[in-house]
Amino acid sequence: MKAKQIVGIVITCLIIIATGVTGVLSNVVSNKIIKAQNEAKKGLLGEMLQTQADTKVDLPSSDFIGVINIEGTIGPSSASSWASSTIYNHDLYMNYIDQMETATNNKGILLYVDSPGGAVYQSDEIYLKLMEYKEITGRPVWAYFAGQACSGGYYISMAADKIYANRNCWTGSIGVIVSLLNCKGLYDKFGIKEIDITSGKNKSMGSAGLEMTKEQQEIFQELVDEAYGQFIDIVCNGRAMDEKTVRKIADGRIYSAKQALKNGLVDEIGLLEDAKADFVATEGLPGNIRFFAPDNKISGFMSSIFGAAEKLIPKSESSLVDDIINNKGKGVLMYYAG
Repeated sequence: MKAKQIVGIVITCLIIIATGVTGVLSNVVSNKIIKAQNEAKKGLLGEMLQTQADTKVDLPSSDFIGVINIEGTIGPSSASSWASSTIYNHDLYMNYIDQMETATNNKGILLYVDSPGGAVYQSDEIYLKLMEYKEITGRPVWAYFAGQACSGGYYISMAADKIYANRNCWTGSIGVIVSLLNCKGLYDKFGIKEIDITSGKNKSMGSAGLEMTKEQQEIFQELVDEAYGQFIDIVCNGRAMDEKTVRKIADGRIYSAKQALKNGLVDEIGLLEDAKADFVATEGLPGNIRFFAPDNKISGFMSSIFGAAEKLIPKSESSLVDDIINNKGKGVLMYYAG
């Protein structure tokens, strides 16, 4: 073999080795960079999520009245509603009430309600927590109804000693609903058939691809009736009304502020400032006492970013259908004005 050929082979081998080493190093560096970027993103997102999920409240050092904003749909705490500047934070409110129970400088609670209602479980849980607060502390709980205080929002407010309503408020909607979707007709049109392997004839009741039997309808109705009876009892106790009177007005309808006042569902019609002034005067508190609400809002900057992103990304038809099924057809007991 000639010397030139040997040199050529050696050079070729060196080039191949160098290329391989460079590739490995490049991959290592690239992976480290990507990993660092992902960790940075994860850290930022985690920090934001942690901020949203944090349920400990830094209470004021001076005397205060705690404000709980019952806004939006009542349900489990969620840090995913980035497009909204305000979300209902159930865990935050539950812990806030716990903290106020042991805070000697807390002088009462004002519920600010602007909600169509929501899940039976969370509505009842926060109501019971407020009743516990009253029993332990002996302090007052008042409520102010803004744009709407319906169903679960009204349910929670039955812990209040006095209720103010804005003159444009809609309230009431005392009742229970379970929403289900039946897609069997649609499935039949496209030749789709749902097959469920179950342990009993009623295990798949409410499934979108099956017709509901009379027995299954009766089962759901019993669940609704039981939750409705609980709602009736809560209103009877909260408004000092007899069951017959409550059942007469609790057919699920919504009342205006004037109608609610006439039916004994609220005590006064006025502005938020009126409710605060009356609260302070009635309870013999100093006029300059602070009304303190914990922050459960995403910063305006972050809200704008996520809100804009949601608008820019169009939803497919399948996504829209999925939204409808998830939001309207879950079959969950709700104190909700749909």
